[in-house]
Amino acid sequence: MRFLLAFKVMLFTVFVPGAVTLYFPYSLLSTPVGGLQPTNLVLILLASLFILLGVAIYLRCAWDFAVEGLGTPAPIDPPKKLVVAGLYRWTRNPMYQGVLLILLAECLLFPIRSLLVYVASVALVFHVFVVLYEEPSLGIRFGVSYRDYCQKVPRWGFAFRPFSI
Repeated sequence: MRFLLAFKVMLFTVFVPGAVTLYFPYSLLSTPVGGLQPTNLVLILLASLFILLGVAIYLRCAWDFAVEGLGTPAPIDPPKKLVVAGLYRWTRNPMYQGVLLILLAECLLFPIRSLLVYVASVALVFHVFVVLYEEPSLGIRFGVSYRDYCQKVPRWGFAFRPFSI
Protein backbone atom coordinates (compact mmCIF):
# COMPACT_ATOMS: atom_id res chain seq x y z
CA MET A 1 0.00 0.00 0.00
CA ARG A 2 2.78 2.45 0.91
CA PHE A 3 4.70 1.57 -2.23
CA LEU A 4 1.66 2.34 -4.39
CA LEU A 5 1.14 5.67 -2.64
CA ALA A 6 4.82 6.59 -3.05
CA PHE A 7 4.67 5.59 -6.71
CA LYS A 8 1.59 7.78 -7.32
CA VAL A 9 3.25 10.76 -5.60
CA MET A 10 6.40 10.27 -7.67
CA LEU A 11 4.42 9.91 -10.91
CA PHE A 12 2.44 13.10 -10.24
CA THR A 13 5.64 14.95 -9.29
CA VAL A 14 7.42 14.00 -12.50
CA PHE A 15 4.53 14.88 -14.78
CA VAL A 16 3.04 18.00 -13.18
CA PRO A 17 5.62 19.98 -11.17
CA GLY A 18 8.33 18.45 -13.35
CA ALA A 19 6.67 19.74 -16.51
CA VAL A 20 5.90 23.14 -14.96
CA THR A 21 9.43 23.72 -13.63
CA LEU A 22 11.57 21.92 -16.22
CA TYR A 23 9.91 21.08 -19.52
CA PHE A 24 8.03 24.31 -20.25
CA PRO A 25 10.79 26.70 -19.09
CA TYR A 26 13.33 24.72 -21.10
CA SER A 27 11.06 24.97 -24.13
CA LEU A 28 10.87 28.74 -23.70
CA LEU A 29 14.63 29.09 -23.26
CA SER A 30 15.81 26.75 -25.99
CA THR A 31 16.77 28.30 -29.29
CA PRO A 32 18.03 26.53 -32.40
CA VAL A 33 21.30 28.52 -32.56
CA GLY A 34 22.02 29.46 -28.98
CA GLY A 35 22.07 27.52 -25.83
CA LEU A 36 21.08 28.21 -22.31
CA GLN A 37 23.40 30.93 -21.10
CA PRO A 38 22.98 31.63 -17.38
CA THR A 39 23.74 35.03 -15.89
CA ASN A 40 26.65 35.57 -13.48
CA LEU A 41 28.08 33.38 -10.72
CA VAL A 42 26.39 35.23 -7.84
CA LEU A 43 22.96 34.81 -9.44
CA ILE A 44 23.75 31.18 -10.23
CA LEU A 45 24.54 30.51 -6.55
CA LEU A 46 21.46 32.40 -5.34
CA ALA A 47 19.22 30.65 -7.87
CA SER A 48 20.71 27.29 -6.88
CA LEU A 49 19.85 27.98 -3.26
CA PHE A 50 16.27 28.93 -4.24
CA ILE A 51 15.92 25.81 -6.37
CA LEU A 52 17.13 23.56 -3.54
CA LEU A 53 14.76 25.28 -1.12
CA GLY A 54 11.84 25.01 -3.56
CA VAL A 55 12.51 21.32 -4.14
CA ALA A 56 12.81 20.70 -0.39
CA ILE A 57 9.52 22.52 0.22
CA TYR A 58 7.74 20.51 -2.46
CA LEU A 59 9.15 17.18 -1.26
CA ARG A 60 8.29 17.89 2.38
CA CYS A 61 4.72 18.77 1.38
CA ALA A 62 4.39 15.66 -0.80
CA TRP A 63 5.65 13.63 2.17
CA ASP A 64 3.06 15.25 4.46
CA PHE A 65 0.31 14.55 1.92
CA ALA A 66 1.27 10.86 1.82
CA VAL A 67 2.06 10.28 5.51
CA GLU A 68 -0.33 12.66 7.29
CA GLY A 69 -3.08 12.89 4.69
CA LEU A 70 -2.88 9.39 3.17
CA GLY A 71 -3.09 10.78 -0.36
CA THR A 72 -1.17 12.53 -3.10
CA PRO A 73 -0.85 16.10 -4.43
CA ALA A 74 -2.92 15.05 -7.48
CA PRO A 75 -6.47 16.45 -7.44
CA ILE A 76 -7.76 13.04 -8.57
CA ASP A 77 -6.20 11.34 -5.51
CA PRO A 78 -6.20 13.96 -2.73
CA PRO A 79 -5.35 13.35 0.91
CA LYS A 80 -8.07 11.60 2.91
CA LYS A 81 -7.30 13.68 6.01
CA LEU A 82 -6.76 17.43 6.26
CA VAL A 83 -3.01 18.11 6.25
CA VAL A 84 -2.08 20.79 8.79
CA ALA A 85 1.37 19.47 9.71
CA GLY A 86 4.83 20.53 8.60
CA LEU A 87 4.88 23.64 6.45
CA TYR A 88 1.09 23.65 6.34
CA ARG A 89 1.17 24.93 9.91
CA TRP A 90 2.60 28.20 8.55
CA THR A 91 0.94 28.68 5.16
CA ARG A 92 -1.95 27.03 3.31
CA ASN A 93 -0.16 26.56 -0.01
CA PRO A 94 3.53 25.82 0.56
CA MET A 95 3.70 23.34 -2.31
CA TYR A 96 2.68 26.00 -4.83
CA GLN A 97 5.07 28.45 -3.20
CA GLY A 98 7.92 25.93 -3.53
CA VAL A 99 7.20 25.48 -7.24
CA LEU A 100 7.03 29.26 -7.74
CA LEU A 101 10.35 29.64 -5.90
CA ILE A 102 11.93 27.22 -8.37
CA LEU A 103 10.47 29.16 -11.29
CA LEU A 104 11.66 32.50 -9.90
CA ALA A 105 15.12 30.98 -9.50
CA GLU A 106 15.03 30.09 -13.17
CA CYS A 107 14.21 33.74 -13.91
CA LEU A 108 17.36 34.72 -12.00
CA LEU A 109 19.38 32.29 -14.07
CA PHE A 110 17.85 33.27 -17.39
CA PRO A 111 16.42 36.81 -17.32
CA ILE A 112 14.24 36.45 -20.40
CA ARG A 113 10.88 38.21 -20.66
CA SER A 114 9.00 35.14 -21.92
CA LEU A 115 10.10 33.16 -18.86
CA LEU A 116 8.95 35.93 -16.52
CA VAL A 117 5.57 36.05 -18.31
CA TYR A 118 5.36 32.27 -17.95
CA VAL A 119 6.06 32.44 -14.20
CA ALA A 120 3.45 35.18 -13.72
CA SER A 121 0.94 33.08 -15.67
CA VAL A 122 1.66 30.01 -13.57
CA ALA A 123 1.21 32.06 -10.38
CA LEU A 124 -2.13 33.36 -11.66
CA VAL A 125 -3.27 29.84 -12.59
CA PHE A 126 -2.27 28.60 -9.13
CA HIS A 127 -4.20 31.40 -7.45
CA VAL A 128 -7.34 30.89 -9.55
CA PHE A 129 -7.19 27.11 -9.04
CA VAL A 130 -6.81 27.51 -5.28
CA VAL A 131 -9.62 30.06 -4.94
CA LEU A 132 -12.13 28.55 -7.36
CA TYR A 133 -11.51 24.82 -6.90
CA GLU A 134 -9.30 23.79 -3.97
CA GLU A 135 -10.69 25.96 -1.20
CA PRO A 136 -14.38 25.27 -1.95
CA SER A 137 -13.61 21.55 -2.36
CA LEU A 138 -11.67 21.38 0.91
CA GLY A 139 -14.40 23.36 2.66
CA ILE A 140 -16.96 20.76 1.59
CA ARG A 141 -14.75 17.78 2.45
CA PHE A 142 -13.39 18.97 5.80
CA GLY A 143 -16.03 21.45 6.98
CA VAL A 144 -15.49 23.44 10.15
CA SER A 145 -11.93 22.24 10.72
CA TYR A 146 -10.88 23.58 7.30
CA ARG A 147 -12.68 26.90 7.82
CA ASP A 148 -10.94 27.28 11.21
CA TYR A 149 -7.61 26.51 9.55
CA CYS A 150 -8.28 29.12 6.83
CA GLN A 151 -8.98 31.79 9.43
CA LYS A 152 -5.67 31.17 11.19
CA VAL A 153 -3.28 30.40 8.32
CA PRO A 154 -2.79 32.69 5.31
CA ARG A 155 -3.37 31.47 1.76
CA TRP A 156 -0.06 32.99 0.58
CA GLY A 157 2.80 34.20 2.74
CA PHE A 158 3.44 32.88 6.22
CA ALA A 159 1.71 33.05 9.61
CA PHE A 160 3.52 34.62 12.54
CA ARG A 161 2.63 31.65 14.73
CA PRO A 162 2.24 28.04 13.63
CA PHE A 163 -1.25 26.59 13.44
CA SER A 164 -2.13 23.98 16.02
CA ILE A 165 -5.19 21.82 16.32
